[in-house]
Amino acid sequence: MSVDVAQPRLEERARVSPRVRAVLALGPATCLAGFGWALLQPWRLTLLHPHGQGFWWLLSEPPLYVVLAGLLFRLVVAPGIAADLEEHEQ
Repeated sequence: MSVDVAQPRLEERARVSPRVRAVLALGPATCLAGFGWALLQPWRLTLLHPHGQGFWWLLSEPPLYVVLAGLLFRLVVAPGIAADLEEHEQ
């Protein structure tokens, strides 16, 4: 790989605004909050004690929903918002 090819990538990353970084960080922060919730309140995770619980009860755990929401935001919503913010700033 040539140095000329790698240089624009470094320059592009240096020009990312704080607002775009904040938007892109919301998804991972939400995932961390879900993991933290699961660690601080393990009794909410029925996967740890599934006695007498059905599949849907095991699937519907609030900390898992928070992690899923963070992932979906980061992978689906945030790239579009970041692109709009970058376009608006130019």
